[in-house]
Amino acid sequence: MDQDRAGDAPAIGRRRLLMLGAAALATAATLPAGEAEAAARTLPPRRLSFLNLHTGERLSAEYWSRGSYQKDALRAIERLLRDHRNDQVHPIDPRLLDLVHGLYAKIGRRDPLHVISGYRSPATNAMLHETTDGVANFSYHMRGMAIDIRMPGVDTRRIYRSALAMRRGGVGFYPRSNFVHVDVGPVRTW
Repeated sequence: MDQDRAGDAPAIGRRRLLMLGAAALATAATLPAGEAEAAARTLPPRRLSFLNLHTGERLSAEYWSRGSYQKDALRAIERLLRDHRNDQVHPIDPRLLDLVHGLYAKIGRRDPLHVISGYRSPATNAMLHETTDGVANFSYHMRGMAIDIRMPGVDTRRIYRSALAMRRGGVGFYPRSNFVHVDVGPVRTW
């Protein structure tokens, strides 16, 4: 984990990287368990960069590599995505990180993802539900399965459309607040 630096982009193109990953996954699906695990170790690592807009904290972390999620990186991401109102940290569903990683690849960005909201404690969610439109009573934020984001230099409508096309969970568009909600719950939109 390190601070995001300009010029760190790999030389491989996004389309080629996605094709290589898909080919490796297809190959791994036809292999016996031990061989599938070995094949997964050859997949490219997954890295995400974040800027928490409420705390100013930045993080760039390789959260998946050599066929498995990296515990230290997951803990660092959980800390960054904590409830900033009370500092409560909660496990973040790795599928959410994979969704965001896929969204970044689809859009072709490497800038730090701007985080509006990650984990929300039940107390924070209840307060927001009472005072803010659009906050679900049983939000996926309380389970570490949702994130509200924007990407520097990318229109939020593009983020929204790209997330919808992925069909990997819920997608909400908040144009007045300039962010997109994505979660790994059932596929739905608002």
